[in-house]
Amino acid sequence: MTFQRARSEEQREIRRQAILDTARSMLDEMPAAEVGLNELSRRVGLAKSNVLRYFESREAVLLELLTDALEVWIAEVSDELAAGVDLRLSAGERGEQLAVILSGSLARHTVLCDLANAQAGVLEHNVSVDVVLRHKRSALANLETVVELLHHHLPELGDNARTVCMTALLLAGAMSTYCRPSASTLAAYAADPSLTRLQVDLGSGLESAVSLLVAGALARSGVR
Repeated sequence: MTFQRARSEEQREIRRQAILDTARSMLDEMPAAEVGLNELSRRVGLAKSNVLRYFESREAVLLELLTDALEVWIAEVSDELAAGVDLRLSAGERGEQLAVILSGSLARHTVLCDLANAQAGVLEHNVSVDVVLRHKRSALANLETVVELLHHHLPELGDNARTVCMTALLLAGAMSTYCRPSASTLAAYAADPSLTRLQVDLGSGLESAVSLLVAGALARSGVR
């Protein structure tokens, strides 16, 4: 892909979107921590200095992709909750349905999990205050959207809905790293199969963790 010099706002937006799309495709191949500016520039067909005219750093690119991934997930999980949570059931039964849907949906969005895990340790470094402010404000708005969804399907959570939402995302991010064992770790499991009890499956592990999280939040809200 090659570009002529961007002379209009429309051309600049096309180039900016090309950078985002290229970085998004790289995330299908590698963890966020391995997405480098040199390779991103090569793939998008721009000099690194030109990429930096649109995004101040590779972390700024990835933060924007995190916001996009979160918004895509919210749209999908909203439909899944509407279809999968039976409002006629008890709070405990609805809580279990909600936990299964939340965890299953997050487990399918592996790029979101990876970006969420890299957020504090990687993505929020080497960026300006303005970039962080923009990202955090979007994140707060998205968080409130998910909290509203949880309140609709499980109002018994009360103020604990925010904790459930944030903790579920943190768990998904942290657990996702354990589901990509290194070659040496896989070889160790093969050499000693008893060690596979330490291996984490993102889908089932996240479902168990989020189910416990929701059940605990309901108990804390006084729901038995």
